[in-house]
Amino acid sequence: MEDMTMQGTVQQSGVSAITSKLMSYKIGPLPAPVYVILAAIILCAAVYGKLPADMIGGTAIMMILGMLLGDMGLKVPVLKEIGGPAILSIFVPSCMVFYQIMDPGSVKAIDAFMKGSNFLYFYISCLVVGSILGMVRQVLIQGFLRMFVPLIVGTLAAIAAGVGVGILTGVGAYKTFFYIVVPIISGGVGEGILPLSVAYSEILNSSPDQFISMLVPAAMLGNVFAIISAGMLKKLGEKRPELTGNGMLVKSGDDDAIKEVKNDDKPVDFSLMGAGLILACSFYIAGRLLNMVIPIPAPIIMIIGAALIKVVGIMPAQLEQGAFHLYKFVSTNLTWALLVGIGVLYTPWDQVIAAITPAYVLIVLAVVLSMVLSGFFVGRLMNMYPVESACVTACHSGLGGTGDVAILSSCGRMELMPFSQISTRIGGVGTVVAATILMRICM
Repeated sequence: MEDMTMQGTVQQSGVSAITSKLMSYKIGPLPAPVYVILAAIILCAAVYGKLPADMIGGTAIMMILGMLLGDMGLKVPVLKEIGGPAILSIFVPSCMVFYQIMDPGSVKAIDAFMKGSNFLYFYISCLVVGSILGMVRQVLIQGFLRMFVPLIVGTLAAIAAGVGVGILTGVGAYKTFFYIVVPIISGGVGEGILPLSVAYSEILNSSPDQFISMLVPAAMLGNVFAIISAGMLKKLGEKRPELTGNGMLVKSGDDDAIKEVKNDDKPVDFSLMGAGLILACSFYIAGRLLNMVIPIPAPIIMIIGAALIKVVGIMPAQLEQGAFHLYKFVSTNLTWALLVGIGVLYTPWDQVIAAITPAYVLIVLAVVLSMVLSGFFVGRLMNMYPVESACVTACHSGLGGTGDVAILSSCGRMELMPFSQISTRIGGVGTVVAATILMRICM
């Protein structure tokens, strides 16, 4: 009897160990067994026509796919180094729709949520308002003053080189500037391409979906070239030690004050997150109101307003913190889900393939190389370490926050993140606003 009891205990212990091991494997934030069960439920509901074509069904299918594709993008060798999560989250669903692998129920639910609930505008509002208000004002002002010249020169050089190659290859200046150069330096998908596509659609009286499919490939390819450039800069620093500060940007060594100031170590207050939510919505609504008298699209007015309020410093710190924590929640949990929706609805696979031609690749390469080389030589003239200055300006041609991480990881200089945020966010905001105003003038 005792032997049977001991045997049962051993078996129970073995099952517990296996269960524990299985639960340790994660797909996104979920343990693998839990993910499989939830995915099976959602898939069955879609196949049998029981997946609600609303916010619930759309959120479920987009998140379950986004978790898997985002997680794969973070783990697959090589792909994880070039913005894999964003690439897979957009292009795999696009392929699934094109080759009719995704069932109609899932497509219907995603369509209802993305378009019926206007999830795209909600996401843009939360990201733009939260990311700008959440920046530390000291970092924003001092970092911008330090990076202003390399950033401006790099942007102008990138535009000149890109448009020049576009003219030489027959693509044309207008198409090259607005649909290839601008998306590369607009600050990523969430803070750049999405508000840009909305602005283009309002100016040209069209739907945002046709512009997203035109803008996304340029940003993705630009991110890849920026990461490769950063890796080459790292090797250059190893061969020429006098060109690098090994993570220090300014030769005087006074970067520490900026690096030490952080805004993400405060405890999350859920009531303040609620305040951040109403702030994000209100900024967008204010943009729509001001659009009645200012001939600029509402999302762009929202960006300008958030930046001005941050610089002036009139928003209470608690509300800024609430908006920032909401931004972190939305960007952490809903980014890959949103990109799945973009892939399904706004990124026709055949159009993406048709867009990437040899001329297209040459233009993107010219834009990124001009940005990197400008940062290198201008930084050298401004008492900055050339390698570090070039790495920071390279982030201006990446995929936003995820692109910054990938680029700085490639060059082994993650301590430059505060400066890369200036390059990406402020450079991206300036690009989106300027491009929108220029398109309005061209019309």
